[in-house]
Amino acid sequence: MIDKELLEILACPKCKSEVRLDEGAQRIICTSPSCGLRYPIRDDIPVMLIDEAIPVAKWDQGVRESKG
Repeated sequence: MIDKELLEILACPKCKSEVRLDEGAQRIICTSPSCGLRYPIRDDIPVMLIDEAIPVAKWDQGVRESKG
């Protein structure tokens, strides 16, 4: 589980917008409508790397893992 205080200081590395937690999908999600990247959480650690994130369009197509 991601600590609420950590979540409050995290920002999207691409657009610098706030992020939110999607516990069901185990993702950190950028709140910017123009960005919306989904960052994975592995072993309770958010992986805030743009190369590891999934764009919203691919997420909507069912893609759940980044190809890197």
